[in-house]
Amino acid sequence: MVEWEGYRDPRLGLPVYSLYGEVRKPQPHWLDPVDVMLCDLVDVGARYYTFLWTATLVLEACAERGIPLVVLDRPNPLNGVDLEGPLLDLSYTSFVGRDALPMRHGMTIGELLTMYNDTHQAGCDLHVMRVEGWRRADFLDESGVAWAMPSPNMPTLDTAVVYPGMCLLEGTELSEGRGTTRPFEIVGAPYIDAHSLAAALHAEGLPGACWRPLYFEPTFQKHARRTCGGVFLHVTDRRAFRSVAAATAVLHHVRRLYPDFAWKQPPYEYETERMPIDILAGSDAYRRALEAGTSPRSMVSSWSADLARFTRQREKFLLY
Repeated sequence: MVEWEGYRDPRLGLPVYSLYGEVRKPQPHWLDPVDVMLCDLVDVGARYYTFLWTATLVLEACAERGIPLVVLDRPNPLNGVDLEGPLLDLSYTSFVGRDALPMRHGMTIGELLTMYNDTHQAGCDLHVMRVEGWRRADFLDESGVAWAMPSPNMPTLDTAVVYPGMCLLEGTELSEGRGTTRPFEIVGAPYIDAHSLAAALHAEGLPGACWRPLYFEPTFQKHARRTCGGVFLHVTDRRAFRSVAAATAVLHHVRRLYPDFAWKQPPYEYETERMPIDILAGSDAYRRALEAGTSPRSMVSSWSADLARFTRQREKFLLY
């Protein structure tokens, strides 16, 4: 979450332009010498991960200049079958969501860009170089591909498995474990009693999850250098585990047990007006359900119809 503004490569002498700073879409003069754009990006299977949305902005820029875009596709590290969470309402479009996807979308970046190009009528000359030998039900380590962390707070495949749900904690004043060696698997705050929260989460009986009470001290970001009580989320069966249900249970019980709980206020990821939790969740409905005391199970059930609709919509864009 640190912006940078580009540089000149000291070995090749070529300019390197940043798309994670003041400018997020390729500028026309950058593209003057470009015959073909190559996209080689890692995705982690969650709607909020900004690499995908950078790729859509590159796609739009290529379409405007008539430049072909070639995507080197990669496996979805969380498999290409399981979906989770509510769909984004397009009136809540932001840099953490530019299309009506669920929180865990079950698609590759090549499939997503193919769908975006079609449904948004972008008109890009898009070519996807398909992955060979990937089965949709495979997690990354089952496909023979090694994990290489795509960003500093995505250090392991275990992080990616919990991320589609636990990233929602970025929309709160809870520590999501940034500043520790296990971001998104650790959650807490100075006012939380670790054992009480762990007991409440165990009582939810969520499949594939075990909650260990712990105390930790983040070295940076939220509650830096303060002792926080919280839990470590151990995934015991990643096929049964549902990260959005887990994160929803965390938020429900922390709000219920601790009046010090607070939502994070803007700005967040270039959005200066809407609540961070709302742009992450894709609308204000998720936050309002939690504030109304709706049970996590009821919230998860309420997304079923939208997920079924998305399953049908994505079908013609699946490449594997």
